[in-house]
Order: sequence, then structure tokens, then C-alpha cells
Amino acid sequence: MLRVLQINRNVRSIRRYRQIVRVLAAHGLYQLLDYLNLSHIAARRRRASDILHLAPQERLRLAMEQLGPTFIKLGQLLSTRADIIPPAFVAEFALLQDRVPSIPFEAIKAEIELELGAPVEERFSSLETTAMAAASIAQVHRARLKNGAEVVVKVRRPGVVQMVETDIDILMGVALLLERHMARSDIYDPVGFVREFAHTIRREMDLSKEGHAIEKIRDNFGGDETLCFPKVYWEATTHGVLTTRYVQGIKVSDLAALDAAGLDRRLIAQRGAVVFLRMVLEHGYFHGDPHPGNVLILPGNVICLLDFGMVGRLDPGLKDYLADLLNALIKRDVDEVVAILIDKGEVGENLNVTSLKRSVAEFIDSYFEIPLKEIHVGRVLLAFIDLISIHRIKLHPDLALLIKVIVTVEGMGRELDPDFDMVAHLRPFLEGAFREKYSPTHIAREAAAATHAYLSLFKNLPREIREILKKINRNKFRIDLEHRGLDRFSRELERSANRLSLSLILAALIIGSSIAMQTGRGPLLFDLPAFALVGYASAGVVGLWWVVAILRSGRL
Repeated sequence: MLRVLQINRNVRSIRRYRQIVRVLAAHGLYQLLDYLNLSHIAARRRRASDILHLAPQERLRLAMEQLGPTFIKLGQLLSTRADIIPPAFVAEFALLQDRVPSIPFEAIKAEIELELGAPVEERFSSLETTAMAAASIAQVHRARLKNGAEVVVKVRRPGVVQMVETDIDILMGVALLLERHMARSDIYDPVGFVREFAHTIRREMDLSKEGHAIEKIRDNFGGDETLCFPKVYWEATTHGVLTTRYVQGIKVSDLAALDAAGLDRRLIAQRGAVVFLRMVLEHGYFHGDPHPGNVLILPGNVICLLDFGMVGRLDPGLKDYLADLLNALIKRDVDEVVAILIDKGEVGENLNVTSLKRSVAEFIDSYFEIPLKEIHVGRVLLAFIDLISIHRIKLHPDLALLIKVIVTVEGMGRELDPDFDMVAHLRPFLEGAFREKYSPTHIAREAAAATHAYLSLFKNLPREIREILKKINRNKFRIDLEHRGLDRFSRELERSANRLSLSLILAALIIGSSIAMQTGRGPLLFDLPAFALVGYASAGVVGLWWVVAILRSGRL
């Protein structure tokens, strides 16, 4: 049975693989296909594309939207990684639209019944047939439970899991190719990136995890009355269906409605900043997509967050790293910024420290004359990512997501209150993080962790040394060396050698046939030497096939 499933999955992969290549070719992305050595599959479609006047990043964004949820989510994740892709692509991928047409209600109803194991009528007293919202992974319908509670039902689209898993297989194959053939792939770590992406999108497809995220963040705030979280109805929630309380409020971006309702925009901006900074710097677990559509304002200036499909985590080490870096940037201390990047960042082996220090100094000087309250923290961090990417310093994925969130939150704050000062809100949290870091309790905890690590090292060291000595004694000790980037060169060299050999064979056929024609010996065909005619015909067929193959490859 498992083999049958594997065969079906392989067939799906081949079909999807060819579909992806066709879409990329239709959008004129031949350079990408050439780089992946796939241009021979798409060569016939070179003339079909009519969007070549668009910039490459725009064509790639359109191709991703056509390829569906996996590639939309991939592009959205890449839009947070200014440290690994050019700024033009970051800006373009941020435009990726996750809104798609809704699918027929009957399909959604069947999916709900499959997930809940009962007819819809047994779980809901009413379920609206028109979707409130439709995205690439799920769509949302209003409903009423049997107990009378008004709810929203988020339903995973039928078949989306299989499609995403197939795409992940293909992306992992591409990542392995890139890791093997791309120069300096250790900096970009394509396989690690795809693994991180697979983890993120699988988590987003499991709607029950979104329910757990709502409750975890709610519990972290411990009954804060300035916040509201939609209640999760677990009796109507599974991996593919999430049922939460319907919350009615005003969108945070609807300033006119906020004013008409008598709400205090300045207070809302302050509360929003504090909520976000507590999630990041105190709890280490934060809402990863707080765009204006996911933030409602309720009476009493209460903030309600929606859609917890994407969340970020900062472990204690990352929180310390972020707090130290922000603190050093706000103090405008060049040496401290560089020291933090080198000590705690993922730097390459060939880092030029002098050049890095000069870049950081110029970066800080560019903000020197600007009052702190006028500094846009999000924009500063985006510019800082550009700086470290130039020096091949890698950024942790959760930090990349966090910076995107900071940009969004700060933008909302300034929309609500033109005098909004993110630095003023940030400073107390950084001071608190600094006090926590150097508190006796924290130092004692760090010392205990270091002691445990050293004890573990001393405990395991003799065994590991013994294993190495055993392998040396048995002549089984070996070191694997891998040449990156040479495989592509080897293939090209082999292809050139084959073409040269084929040319020599063609030349030999033509010369041999000409000699046979001149001698006139042997059997005759149409009064001409048969061997000469066969030789000419063979040379003609092989030569024609060879020319067609070269033209199709696009490499004359």
C-alpha cells in the first residue's frame, strides 16, 4: 500500500514539476530555467510569452501567484529575507496577494463534515453559504453553533495538503541541486531555508495549531482587559477546521469610524506598541501577521487580534541578541554593534571586519542628526539588514519575520497617531531586558547551564576520542571533501566532448562515403555505390538531429 502511495506521489510530482516549468517559461523566466538546467524542457515556449516587457521580479511574482498557495507563501516568506534576496525582489514579493476566489459551498460543506465526522446540521444551527474571506489555504464562513454562539468557521481547502506536500518535495529537490552546484551556498543554505519554509506552511495548514496559538498568547497576557482574543470552540475544531467566536469591531485602519465611535487613536497606538513589544521581548512568542485587516478595535479602546496562522518565536538567546543589538543601535555605538554581530551573528569565514566597521559607522552617521522620536525603527532595521547582507552575515528567520512585523506595527502606530514614537516605547523594554540579563537570577541560570554543558562535554569526550582511535586503527577513518560548483562545469565539459566526438564521426562518415563513391566498388543502388549512399544518409540523419537538438537547447 505504501509503495502505491509513493508511486502516486511521484506521478503527482512529475506532473506538478512540468506544470511549474511551463508556468516559469510562460512568464519568460528563462534565466532561472537555465540556471536550474531546465531550459530544454521549456524551449518550445519561448515565443509564447507576451509579458517580457515586465521586470524579472514582477514576472516571478505573477508566476508564483499562478502556481498557487505554496509559492505564494514561499514568496511572502522571501519578502521578509532581505538578507538573502535583492531589495527589488523583496519589495515585489511583498505585493503577493493571498486573496483568491472562493470555492463552491458544497465542497466546503463536505470538507467540514469530513473533518467533524458529522453532518453540518448536527453541529451548527446555521452556516452561511457565502464566504467572508477566501485565501489560498483556507476560507472563512460565518455560522451559529447549536448553543446559539455566533462563530466564524475557517475551513482548509480540499486537496491543498497534497498539493503543498508535492511542491515541498520539488522545492527540496531544487534546494539540494542549488546546495550542490551554487557557489557559496553555505551562506544562503537553500536546504535549510526549504526546511524552515516546510515547517512554517505545514504549521499554517494545521488549523488546530492556530487555535493553540490563540490560547497561548491569550494566557501570556493573563487577563489583560485592554486585549481581546477570539474564543476557540474545540468541539468544532480539528486539523482542518477552526471554529472561533465571531468578534465585531472596527478595523484599525478605518480612522473615520474610530473617530466617529469616540475612540482614542493615540491610546490605541500606545497599547498596540506595548502589546507587540511584550509579545516579543517578554514572552518570546508573537503574532507574525498583524496587518491592519487582522486588528479590530472594540469599545473601550480594546484591541482584538485575529488570524494567528503565522507566529514567530524568539528563544532566550535570540531575545538577548535582539535586545543587545537594538540597544547598541539606539546608543549609536559602532564598536558594540560590530562586536555583537561577530560574536552572536552567523558570519562567513571571509568577513572583512574593517569594512564591516566602516559600513556600520556610515550607517549610524546617517541617522546621527535625526531626533530619536523621528526615527522609524522598522525602516532603520530594514536598512540594517541590507548592510549586513552585503557583508554576508546571515539573519535568523524569526528575526527576519520580526522586523517585518515591526515595520507593520510602527506603520499602524503612525497612521493612528502622527506623533507616534516607537523608540520611546522600545526603550523601557530594552532597559528591562538589560536588567533581566544581568540580574543575579539570570546569571545563576546561565552559570548552571554552562556547568551542565561542560560536564556533558567531559562525560562524552573520552567515548568520542575512543571511537576516533578505533576507526584510525581499523583504517576506517576518512575525511569527505566536496567540491562545490564543479559538477556543472563537468557536465558542460562532457557535453562539449560528446559534440566533438559526434562531429568527428560525422566527418568520418562523409569522408568514407566520398571515398566509396569515388571507387565505385561494392553493391550498387540506383547505379551508385550502396555503401556511399548509406553513409551519406546516416550522416544526413544524424547531422539533422544534431542541429535540431542544438536549436532546441537555445545554445548555438
